[in-house]
Amino acid sequence: MGKWYPLALAVLAIVPGVVLELGAFHASPPVAALLLGIAIVGAAFLLSWAAEVIQLDVSQGLALALLALIAILPEYIVDATFAWLAAKDPSYAHYAIANMTGANRLLIGVAWPLVVALVWLRTRKTQVVLEPEHGLELVALLAATVYAFVLPFKGSLSLIDGVILIAVFGVYVWRLARLPAEEPHLVGPAAQIGALPTRTRRIVTAVMGLLAAGAILLVAEPFAHALIETGTQIGVDEFLLVQWLAPLASEAPEFVVVSIFAWRGAATAALGALVSSKINQWTLLVAMLPMIYSVGLGRVGALPLDGRQQHEILLTAAQSLFAVLLLLDLRLSLAGAGMLFGLFMTQLIWPDIRVEMSIVYITFGVIAVILSRAHVGRAFRGARSAGQKR
Repeated sequence: MGKWYPLALAVLAIVPGVVLELGAFHASPPVAALLLGIAIVGAAFLLSWAAEVIQLDVSQGLALALLALIAILPEYIVDATFAWLAAKDPSYAHYAIANMTGANRLLIGVAWPLVVALVWLRTRKTQVVLEPEHGLELVALLAATVYAFVLPFKGSLSLIDGVILIAVFGVYVWRLARLPAEEPHLVGPAAQIGALPTRTRRIVTAVMGLLAAGAILLVAEPFAHALIETGTQIGVDEFLLVQWLAPLASEAPEFVVVSIFAWRGAATAALGALVSSKINQWTLLVAMLPMIYSVGLGRVGALPLDGRQQHEILLTAAQSLFAVLLLLDLRLSLAGAGMLFGLFMTQLIWPDIRVEMSIVYITFGVIAVILSRAHVGRAFRGARSAGQKR
């Protein structure tokens, strides 16, 4: 029974935050943020184990895509709220774009380097290597990124944009579903669950996934609000809270899950999950904004973009392009991760140089392709072979 203790502890970690959110007691913003944050960590452990076990039935890529979709559900809720409010008060459009771009840039600027840093700390390896099948994710991300460069020049996010981005995501998932399941190397609670009879294992895995998803949906948005209220109390600017602190809070499950993977040696799965999350956010999350906005208006409408919002999307697209080009050889080195983090911190510290930083990202992307030109075809070959497997 001792081998099941980690699973029991993860479930118990969820309880205080859920009970708090159900109104059983009240807490100050700092205490609420602590309890809700612990609940998110517990749910993230459940998700990580479920994602490992489900690979017995589906491909790793599809399992990671499902994991990514569940882990970033809080971000969808927060941004959908801003888009809905923007239909009544145009000032909220600013927050919707700020939250979306902040979430996207945090993934690449912080989470991707975090995986490489954890691998280096744990094993002293200086790079994370992706499997050829992950080329499919990179090609899908590249397609979405190229289209994203159109958005700043349009001056709005329309339903047509949403349909195109959803189509990119649909093709990506369809190709993933064609990949065969492979026997994963399970350890710890995942190994215990994986050893159960097939029907029991699937039921336990489904319950874990539903419990984790339900907990995340319940506590993630209050967690973000608690952090924002805490930041407001100490005098932090509201826009910065919306763009960076709220996405960091809503992305917390994803950060915890990939950190667990990376620390346990599953670096490829960790980075693969982050690439999948980026595809989710760069397609479905962006596509959702004009749809929710139109529902809020009660008619078809396009979410307007002012000059600052156009520059935010341009910078986010440029960062995404650099990251994809850096990974076209299916490797992310310690030096590459350092560049992603360093450039992210630069545009975070000096937020008024968005256009200049966009140019820097694109320039570095071109340099990355030139330096690794002998290997950049790996991602495309991997995507092609992935699509042929059944």
